[in-house]
Amino acid sequence: MRFDLSSAAVMAFAVASALTTAWMMDHAGLRGRAWAGEPAVSTPATGRPGQVLKADDGHYWAEAEIEGRAVRVMVDTGASVVALTREDAARLGLKLTAADFSGTVVTASGPVRAAPVELEAVAVAGARVTAVRALVVEHGLPHSLLGMSYLGRLSSFSATPAGLTLRP
Repeated sequence: MRFDLSSAAVMAFAVASALTTAWMMDHAGLRGRAWAGEPAVSTPATGRPGQVLKADDGHYWAEAEIEGRAVRVMVDTGASVVALTREDAARLGLKLTAADFSGTVVTASGPVRAAPVELEAVAVAGARVTAVRALVVEHGLPHSLLGMSYLGRLSSFSATPAGLTLRP
């Protein structure tokens, strides 16, 4: 078995992400709530490996296919789940009422109300994941985020100075 600094970093990141998800769900009042159509076992990602290039602003931006529609997302390994703007959610056909925004999550900009949803499928650069947990943020999210509820279902992802490789 090979163990190197990169493996240690990935493991530390995975543990930190899991703890962050649990904390966010507790504080959002969403822990223990059923997500629509939650599978008993998460299915693995399918498709082919893909590359997301690093943009001039230093972020990894991707054109994701969500519910069959293109959505520009910023890859955010610090986000526990995929987070959609209300505008992107509406374009995807998600019809949300004020009552759906039942939780509060803490973001870099402060606390915001969010609605838990489950996305049928999210695909980026050929790597497809089904039944993806997500939050629709009511206000204040400048762009949608591709978080760990997608990334964590890949067999691996790795970053280089030039790009991010996604492996189903």
